[in-house]
Amino acid sequence: MPPAGGDLALPGQETPGAEVPWLEPFPDQDTAGRAFGTGAVAGDPAGVVVARGSLRLALIAAMQLLPPRQRAVLILRDVLAWPASEVAEALGTSTASVNSTLQRARARLGEAGLTEDEVTEPPDLGQRAVIDRYLRAFEDADLDALRTLLTQDVVLEMPPVLNWYVGPDAYIAFIARVFAMRGKDWRLRPTSANGQPALAAYVRAPGADTYRLRTLQVFTADHGAVSHTAVFQLPTVFAAFGLPEIWEG
Repeated sequence: MPPAGGDLALPGQETPGAEVPWLEPFPDQDTAGRAFGTGAVAGDPAGVVVARGSLRLALIAAMQLLPPRQRAVLILRDVLAWPASEVAEALGTSTASVNSTLQRARARLGEAGLTEDEVTEPPDLGQRAVIDRYLRAFEDADLDALRTLLTQDVVLEMPPVLNWYVGPDAYIAFIARVFAMRGKDWRLRPTSANGQPALAAYVRAPGADTYRLRTLQVFTADHGAVSHTAVFQLPTVFAAFGLPEIWEG
C-alpha cells in the first residue's frame, strides 16, 4: 500500500503500478461451489477453516509486512501450494531462489509474531449485514447512506493502480465521480474473496439495455462499518471468480 497521502487522482487518471501481478483476490469457492485453499476439501468444514486461516495469514503478511517478491512466493507456496519449481518458472527465477525467498518471508512473519491463532474467523453475519446495507446504498446511488457505513480512516484502493483514497470525504468523492462518469444504474452481486465479503458490480450505461461487469469490490468490515475496500477491474480476476460479463440476476 502507498504511504499516507498517496495519489488521489480521479477515475480516468489512474496511475499503473508495478506490483507483482499474482497479488489478486482469491475466490473462496470455485464455480462449482467447492472450497479453495490448503487443506480444503469439499464437505470438510475443518479443512475450510484451516484453509481460510492460512489464506488470511498469508495475505496479512503479504500486504503489510513483505516486499513484492516475498509476497508472491509466500502466497504461491504456502497458500496455493504450488511446487517450488512452478513458482520459479512463474517468477522467472531458480528453485533455490524461491526456497530462499520463502525462508526469508517466513522468518519475517515469525518476527512479526503473527500466527493463525491470531487470525480469527470473521464475524460473517455482522460483516454481511454491513455489506448488504452498502449494496442497497450503492444501488440507490445514496452517497449519504454510503458515508454512514465508512470508518473515519477508511481506505479505498484499486490494485494494481497506485491511486488510493483515505477517509470518508475522499472515498465518497471518488464514488460520486464514478456515478457521474458511469451512471447511477448499478446491480451488485454478493460473493466472497480471501475470506472476506465482496461484491461484483454491474452498471447499465445510459441508453443501454444490459448491465455489464465493471468491478469486483472486496471489503474489510470492522465493528459495523467498512474500513477498507479493494476494487479490481482486471479480466483475470473476473475469470477467476467465474463472473459473467452480462448481469444475469
